[in-house]
Amino acid sequence: MARGPLAPFGYRVFRDIWLANLFSSIGSVMQAVAAAWMMTGLTNQHVLVALVQASSTIPILVLGVVAGAIADAYDRRWVMLWAQMFMLVVSAVLSVMGYMHAIAPWSLLLLTLLVGLGTALNGPAWQASVRSQVDHADLPQAISLNAIAFNLARSLGPALGGLVISLWSVNAAFALNAVSYLAMIVVLARWHPEVAPRVREPIGTAIMTGVVFCARSRPIARVLSRGALFGFGAVAFQALLPVVVRMQLHGDQIGYGLEVGAFGLGSVGSALFVSRIRRRFGSESVVGAGTVVCVAGQIVLSTAHTLAPAIAAALIGGAGWVAVLTSLNVAIQLRSPEDILARCLSIYQAVAFGGMALGAWAWGALADRVGLVTTLRIAALWLTCTLIMRLIAPMPQRDEGRIEPVETVREPA
Repeated sequence: MARGPLAPFGYRVFRDIWLANLFSSIGSVMQAVAAAWMMTGLTNQHVLVALVQASSTIPILVLGVVAGAIADAYDRRWVMLWAQMFMLVVSAVLSVMGYMHAIAPWSLLLLTLLVGLGTALNGPAWQASVRSQVDHADLPQAISLNAIAFNLARSLGPALGGLVISLWSVNAAFALNAVSYLAMIVVLARWHPEVAPRVREPIGTAIMTGVVFCARSRPIARVLSRGALFGFGAVAFQALLPVVVRMQLHGDQIGYGLEVGAFGLGSVGSALFVSRIRRRFGSESVVGAGTVVCVAGQIVLSTAHTLAPAIAAALIGGAGWVAVLTSLNVAIQLRSPEDILARCLSIYQAVAFGGMALGAWAWGALADRVGLVTTLRIAALWLTCTLIMRLIAPMPQRDEGRIEPVETVREPA
């Protein structure tokens, strides 16, 4: 029987990996902040600054499914180890070149893109390995706790990155990010889970196997459609938030940091309790309620002219965001066979990130034409319309399409 929201911390391996991943994620956010700031000093071309921000997601969109096939073909622990060591080396090179004043705009973009490549390779293996860290009953809580780590990093990383840059330099932030990978490397090197023999196929065949399974599995196909539509509409909040702070609230970096922190705080609070709520009311109710909360957040943000209501909007927006996305992630995890789990997760990630990337561009372009307030309200209307998907593509019922786990005993604390 599933226990409380913090039950996965009772497993030593999960606890160690969670903490190491938190430090590594904070380091990655610090590096992203530092790289964007460095690029503003290297060039006046806004597109290059924007590409620095996009460098972490482009490899996930382009190579995420390939990384999923690799994670299913090889020992996922080793895939994560190689990815972490690769990112450490690239970040160290970035730091050394920075201290040597040898970085140009395109070399900075290339190195940040390489770090994004390591992130893309690590992601599916890390998500799929959660099954090996906790018992099946605690899997939803473990996924929620990983969402907490991600949002904590997004909340703390920009502030810490700005502090490091102001006290030392952008190169110090690069160096700290390189060091942050060491904890994960040590934890992974000490972890020796039982690994079933992997069936290796050509990459193209392996990818098609995952795509065909997701397309033929009606429960998973419905979850994927929900993820794409929700991501497209919900991303308007985060995509337009910097502009809202600057132009609508007339705020500065501190105000933006408070908004990002509030969004992360709302996400953390939601992730702590969403598993319990989902067990009681079902995933459809949670996804629907989370969508309504995101609608409320966008509407409140569109009407805000001072920081206080905007922070309230960020709190509820973050809560709804995590409630929906963790529910979708859990639905995929519980309905994907172990031998293609990483591919299924990478396909879900590609679909969700694709919806977000397309939405960010679309809402930004629309805001240039009709203004911020109208765009946020249209995005809220889009999310409201997605509620009809509960009739067209309902979330899977509790036992619909679930994969029975192979029972193993995890190492406790």
